[in-house]
Amino acid sequence: APGFRVRGVFNPAATRFGEEILLLLRVAEDCEAGANEVAVPIARFENGVGRPDILRLSRRDPEVDLSDSRYVVYRGRTHLSTLSHLRLARSRDGARFTVDERPFIFPSDSTESFGAEDARITQIDGVFYINYTCVSPDSWATALVSTRDFKTVERHGIIFPPQNKDVCLFPEKINGHYCALHRPHNSGFGRPSIWYAESPDLVHWGNHQCLVRPRDNGWEDERIGGGAPCLKTPEGWLQIYHGAGADASYRLFTLLLDSTCPARVLKRASRPLLEPEADYEAKGFFGRVVFTDGVVPFDDGRVWIYYGAADQTTCLAETSVDELLDSLDTP
Repeated sequence: APGFRVRGVFNPAATRFGEEILLLLRVAEDCEAGANEVAVPIARFENGVGRPDILRLSRRDPEVDLSDSRYVVYRGRTHLSTLSHLRLARSRDGARFTVDERPFIFPSDSTESFGAEDARITQIDGVFYINYTCVSPDSWATALVSTRDFKTVERHGIIFPPQNKDVCLFPEKINGHYCALHRPHNSGFGRPSIWYAESPDLVHWGNHQCLVRPRDNGWEDERIGGGAPCLKTPEGWLQIYHGAGADASYRLFTLLLDSTCPARVLKRASRPLLEPEADYEAKGFFGRVVFTDGVVPFDDGRVWIYYGAADQTTCLAETSVDELLDSLDTP
């Protein structure tokens, strides 16, 4: 949109579709502003359609609070300094992508007024289900849409209310139920952990159970959350999740769940699978972060992990099912 500029393209969902690999990128934008001006990216809604707009404020206005670079507070109302939407990128080889000209998912109502972020794509019975974090003044939640052609979507609304995100759907029913990992936000007691839930229809969820919690190992002391949808392996469901440590770095870890009872943890890696080491992972909009929402497995056992680095760029790491299973070492 005029006046908007891209600040980061990161945290993509990933899937195979026909002969292509598709990424659903999080595109974070802010706005160009004059020397004494604050320009806030916002979404306005009319008849179920969102459109980008800019709220322009004076830096000299005593009611404008810029004390935290992530936010702009005006007359007691908080706005984000960036607005995210989701955009498709397509590739034949998985490395060179062509990005669509228009957003695939743009905020469409007040539950998404601060943006749509960090999607995951899960194919179940020929339908591609896309869950993503919707952000608003009421905090963050998880919404669901579905598509068969990546041209149109059917919206199913919020499936996990605030404050809940990092949702990973399983790619098949287990014991007659749809299953998911999710991450409610703790305040007061405990730390943000990975939970398990079941559903008859992908919209209404129950049988919630806390699956794994942060460990005091310096790498994931603060919080953990699900990454890409679980991979089915001969040994069980393989999950690549993220953890944030006391050093404010985000790292990736592996977790193995029982194939017929995914609420049962079989193994968990004691050391990170991937951590921010390269310059583009250590420095960026939010440095020292590696974060995955998208994994593409191949029939020969190769696994490609698409991940965001420093909340700014999209990267690819290559591994295999065997290497991922070998990284697991603790019950």
